[in-house]
Amino acid sequence: MRRFGILIVVILMGLAVVPLAQGHDYESTISSAPAASDVSEPGTSQGFTRIGHSALLRRGMNSAPALYRHYVYVGSRTDGSPSHENAGVLVVDDKNPPRTDLVGEIGRHSQSVSSQTSRELRVWPGKKLLMVMNFTCSTFIHACVPGDDAWNIKFYDLSGENAAHPKLISTYKPSLFPHEMFLWVDPERGGRALLYISVPHNSESPNDATPNLLVTDISRARRGIFKEVATFTANPRYTPEDLETRDVALHSMGVSPDGRRTHLAYLGGGFLVLDSSDLAAKRPDPRLRLLTPVANSPRWDNQTVHSAVKVPNRMLVVTTDEIYGDLIDDFAFEDHGCPWGWVHFVDVSDPARPELLGAYKIEENSDAYCASEAGQDPSNTFFTSYAAHNPTVLRDIGFTTWHSGGLQAFNFTDPSAPKQTGFYSPKPLVDVDTEDPALSQGLNKVVMWSYPIIKDGLIYVTDIRNGLYILRYTGRGHAGVDRIGFYEGNSNRGLGLRIAHN
Repeated sequence: MRRFGILIVVILMGLAVVPLAQGHDYESTISSAPAASDVSEPGTSQGFTRIGHSALLRRGMNSAPALYRHYVYVGSRTDGSPSHENAGVLVVDDKNPPRTDLVGEIGRHSQSVSSQTSRELRVWPGKKLLMVMNFTCSTFIHACVPGDDAWNIKFYDLSGENAAHPKLISTYKPSLFPHEMFLWVDPERGGRALLYISVPHNSESPNDATPNLLVTDISRARRGIFKEVATFTANPRYTPEDLETRDVALHSMGVSPDGRRTHLAYLGGGFLVLDSSDLAAKRPDPRLRLLTPVANSPRWDNQTVHSAVKVPNRMLVVTTDEIYGDLIDDFAFEDHGCPWGWVHFVDVSDPARPELLGAYKIEENSDAYCASEAGQDPSNTFFTSYAAHNPTVLRDIGFTTWHSGGLQAFNFTDPSAPKQTGFYSPKPLVDVDTEDPALSQGLNKVVMWSYPIIKDGLIYVTDIRNGLYILRYTGRGHAGVDRIGFYEGNSNRGLGLRIAHN
């Protein structure tokens, strides 16, 4: 089988694949701060205080959270087959954060379906809607039962008592298989919102123009009306060699608060910027225009750009590279395992020539760790990842889930010399119903995963294995975090909308 066939299969399994080393030491050309100096130790923290925790029935395989009023909704990375009890969307009441109460589950028939994961969740509070993305999951890395490809985004009413027991009101089936989504609420037109949906697709040749990005107007979701308004792919702009030797596909995207720019995390294809101003302005027949020639994407070794989030009020984007452990070496490219992936800082002052400014790592991302006894131990590298995953970033402070590296906080006032300002690694549960086949079967049982969400000065984050955590950040710059009512890295809600109006 040619490599592109393997890549398509692995992407549909929900796994970011990394390219073969290109024979260049890209990272040596930038100023990179030393790695955070201590190895990740479960049950330790600095700069964070735990306020609340829900083990989520000790089910394991938790996915993204979404928040509305005093409720938290948490999806599942695995499916609702008979061996997985409580694999629906769990509902947690956090009215009193030190005592989180599990109050319900969107269960069978609506969620908790065999062969499907409820991987992505968002809330549009203006319309009192919860949206849950479901799609066929992997037998290999998600412990799901085999099934035909199926996908949808379900919309639930959260008004009144339905906030505790969400009521299904409509279902949208995108025209293409989805993976991640960004909720953009129009700051200028009340009642209008767009879903930017990544639909990862590897191309065999530049002649393949299958979309990698789908944009859908969800303004009339309550009436079951969904209008797909734009698509985009950069794949035809890559060379045949690029398509053969890199994992060229869109994993996720971050949209600027005003909607005029969209930042693409294009896995092995690098980082790109789109002009999405047509969509922001609600122009007829909108187009998405690529501002970054693919040859101008900043490059670094072992590149697999998983997330790309714009820094508020700065011409700067924070990216992450998610890389799994050695488990998948025989199934895709062989650059998995130590040193995994980390954060990069990209200057987007000139979107035609984005510039790599710096990087932030933890100790497990260092060459010294990879050469150590722990870094050579298969029980610590095979079923484990110390890779940056999902970021939520303020003007100078970033919060990024780092799988077995816990939750990392760092200051990047100077992006060429970022500094760790805190970390949180929970004490793992003794056991859970379902271990993550690829991420929690190693020695380290911490798997911090979701985009951190800031609500009323507290940080909400899910650990795949260990549940929902509510934390207070006490490190450098905490006063600015304390004042935030709402902010998350995968929508422009809350603080994002206020930035768009300024």
